[in-house]
Amino acid sequence: MARRQTSSSSWLRWHRDLMRRRHADASRRKRSGRPPTRRSILVLVLRLARENGGWGYRRIHGELAALGIKVAPSTVWEILKQHGTEPVPERDRQTWAAFLRGQAHAILACDFFTVTTVNGVTLYVFAVIEQANRRIRILGATAHPTADRVTQAARNIVMDLQDAGATVTHLIRDRDSKFTRAFDAVFEAEDIEIVTTGIRVPLMNSIMERWVQTCRHELLDRTLIWNQAHLLHALGEFEAFYNQHLRQDPEPITEPNRLQRLDVHRRDRLGGVLHEYAHAA
Repeated sequence: MARRQTSSSSWLRWHRDLMRRRHADASRRKRSGRPPTRRSILVLVLRLARENGGWGYRRIHGELAALGIKVAPSTVWEILKQHGTEPVPERDRQTWAAFLRGQAHAILACDFFTVTTVNGVTLYVFAVIEQANRRIRILGATAHPTADRVTQAARNIVMDLQDAGATVTHLIRDRDSKFTRAFDAVFEAEDIEIVTTGIRVPLMNSIMERWVQTCRHELLDRTLIWNQAHLLHALGEFEAFYNQHLRQDPEPITEPNRLQRLDVHRRDRLGGVLHEYAHAA
């Protein structure tokens, strides 16, 4: 009798151990989950997110499917989350600097700046600059920048751009009241989008502002302006002087003998206010 009880308890203990091991194996299999994502797929997911700021995890999953790569949408979501990739609304927010870099080839900026003559008259100068090549255009100076004058200046810009074959998609301007609805309409008719700067944020039109400072430092601060005609003449000379330097792309001098005997001549403009230098012929 005792032997039969011992045999029964042994069988029960063996069965319990068997069940315990079976449950332990099942638990380990459950914890293991699905296999890790291949590194090549992980890198591609992060690349697609980086190169396409407006793509969410479902759009990225669709692109992977189009490439024949099978992966669950939840896996794409997990990859983005684990690597700190922001959601689309945050990732797709373009900075002003990125906008300028990406669109520089097609951006025009404009602004007014003032000049005071020797008899105290304040003249308003209107100028535009191409952000891609920094070419400046001075479109007039007047003591009374009326809406009609400013609108006509806009038409002159458009015609000048058409003659030059320039492609412009954006015009940056500030919120000056001199820029009327009629002014904007001239550009919008040519599919040029008006981009207004923030209030008291001159850095949003920094290239134009920098040129104005250059004009003041190199010309206006060193010249007494007598009247409107004199101002237009001086600005015309400076415009040609500035744009000519932009177009220069000389070959670097590599000959040692020529470097030892530099023969550079100076040409004065505006009575010596501006200096141009060139190698002797």
